[in-house]
Amino acid sequence: MSVLRPLDQAFPIEQQLATDASPVVLINLFTFDQADEQALLAAWEHDAEFMKQQPGFISTQLHRAIGGSCAYLNYAVWESTAAFRTAFSHPEFQSRLSAYPSSAVAAPHLFQKVAVPGICVA
Repeated sequence: MSVLRPLDQAFPIEQQLATDASPVVLINLFTFDQADEQALLAAWEHDAEFMKQQPGFISTQLHRAIGGSCAYLNYAVWESTAAFRTAFSHPEFQSRLSAYPSSAVAAPHLFQKVAVPGICVA
């Protein structure tokens, strides 16, 4: 099973799940041993198939780090923390976490878009 490590030690995912916000973007950084890359991809694909079926799911995209880095970044958009919380805490999803290789470390964090005048919109 992979390890969950907070991206922000002061505000781990468990605390974020208790915060009501919408919409939200999940950023999840995965690191792993190179030998486990295919197992990580298979586990992530299996999870993504489940999440796509959950109420409030909007989209997801997996990104591979360039070069020889053993890292992937998942970017997933949800209608709200409530929708993500329901999907994340679902017993079926929780049981799927054991499929990740033992070398995998996941660092999930929820974000909201920020408007910066003249640059981007929220």
